[in-house]
Amino acid sequence: PDVHTAGCVLGTITSSRSALCLLVQLVRFLFADADLTLLWAAAFGSKPKDKLCGKVVWITGASSGIGEELAYQLASLGAFLILSARREGELERVKRSCLERSRLQEKDILVLPLDLMERGSHEAIAKTAIRHFDHIDILVNNGGRSQRSLCLDTGMEVYEALMDLNFLGTISLTKCVLPHMVQRGVGMVVTVSSVMGFAGAPLATGYSASKHALQGFFNCLRTELTDHPGITISTVCPGPVVSQIVGNAFTEDLGKPNSNVGDQEYKMSTSRCVALMLVGMANHLKEMWISQQPFLLFCYLWQYAPTWAWALTDWLGRKRVQNFRAGLDADSSYFTKPKTK
Repeated sequence: PDVHTAGCVLGTITSSRSALCLLVQLVRFLFADADLTLLWAAAFGSKPKDKLCGKVVWITGASSGIGEELAYQLASLGAFLILSARREGELERVKRSCLERSRLQEKDILVLPLDLMERGSHEAIAKTAIRHFDHIDILVNNGGRSQRSLCLDTGMEVYEALMDLNFLGTISLTKCVLPHMVQRGVGMVVTVSSVMGFAGAPLATGYSASKHALQGFFNCLRTELTDHPGITISTVCPGPVVSQIVGNAFTEDLGKPNSNVGDQEYKMSTSRCVALMLVGMANHLKEMWISQQPFLLFCYLWQYAPTWAWALTDWLGRKRVQNFRAGLDADSSYFTKPKTK
């Protein structure tokens, strides 16, 4: 009887501990703003300041948003930078800010204007980048544009532009840099995709398609490079992040600007998103989900419970389309009071 009683007590204690552990993990998830692997690396993994200092990092889309913030945080860590985008004046502004925030010298930051849609120029530009620093450690494919329009209203030229810019432009530049990394036996290609690279949402059919294409391409490329363990292929999937991406988004017509940028208060700060990206880069993570709740929950539902994800997406998507057609702020309508135009 004493043995039986002791066994019952031990079983009760074990069950209580398991329940407590499960409760703690649930609470952590409710307040999480990235996938659990990335958050584990942030707490216990390698630190960006130890792994990225002295690295040569080429950033596309460096004139604003995530790319600009990447430049600032990498500069503060002591990384050498190549800044690319179409607007040379904005790149020079970012370079000056990097120099003011770090100990880098003028020669440590190269401004290299680049248009992802002009693929014929990529090889020569890549050679210029490699020649300046003698090598490239990390390529960050961050350049691209979003979309805010309904499929039935969107012209084919918009879809062509989205695929040309977001997908083909990124692939073109990667193919120009990758042989250099293979030859050296070391390197990292980090591509900023999106949560919509593996999920679906209304008003972004072309954008989501281009990001799905990137996910497929780099997932396959990663398997092709298994004989090159020194090369890391990493994909970043952010949710809503404060940036200019909505204001610069394609609409139903190629030349029509997006007039409804909406409220960004509910979005993750750019600095937090980039800080998490740097953790993932320092720890060579293959994929990162970076998003606040409830978008992070969507990521896990799409991955592990797609039937539930479809049901929830259909319900929320219907409301989003209705708000968009009514001229309301479709993006923040679930979390803040919608604002009319």
